[in-house]
Amino acid sequence: MPSVHSEAAAFLARGIIFLVNTSTEQKHIEIFTDGACTGNPGPGGYGVIVTQDGESKELSGGFRRTTNNRMELIAAIVGLQALESPSKVTLYTDSQYLANGISKGWAKKWRSNNWMRTPKDPAINPDLWSTLLDLCDRHQVTFQWVRGHAGHTENERCDRLSVAAAGGRDLPADHVYEKLPAKR
Repeated sequence: MPSVHSEAAAFLARGIIFLVNTSTEQKHIEIFTDGACTGNPGPGGYGVIVTQDGESKELSGGFRRTTNNRMELIAAIVGLQALESPSKVTLYTDSQYLANGISKGWAKKWRSNNWMRTPKDPAINPDLWSTLLDLCDRHQVTFQWVRGHAGHTENERCDRLSVAAAGGRDLPADHVYEKLPAKR
């Protein structure tokens, strides 16, 4: 039986060019996310669906006092943290804050400016944006905005998960949020 190298040499000798993909191909995964808050601030929850090869996994959780934007960010973080290896991801969110923060480069700009939006205006939620940017460096993530409460099946399911989580008993503290000055 001829070796791979001798077969390749034979193809090359006849002027036939071929490419062999020796890299490990990344899995394509879809992540659907939503965050909810009863009052803002108030008890909050997140809902996530991670889908690959027709299989789905649902994740949810909540905090006793937080904001809706923090829940939207945490939902994306939880979804990406659930992945075992670097992956190609489409992440669906109804949060323009989340989608634009990454897609328009706002979060990267804030980080490069030491978490300042303007010289006098600090970025909000730098702890979560930092974690999310690190996860986006690990994975190839495309953020896709979807209109909330518009019949998108997975978004509606994530909404139900996040609302249920926000209504849970004995929710843990969002320690970073609860340590912030009271003006928020």
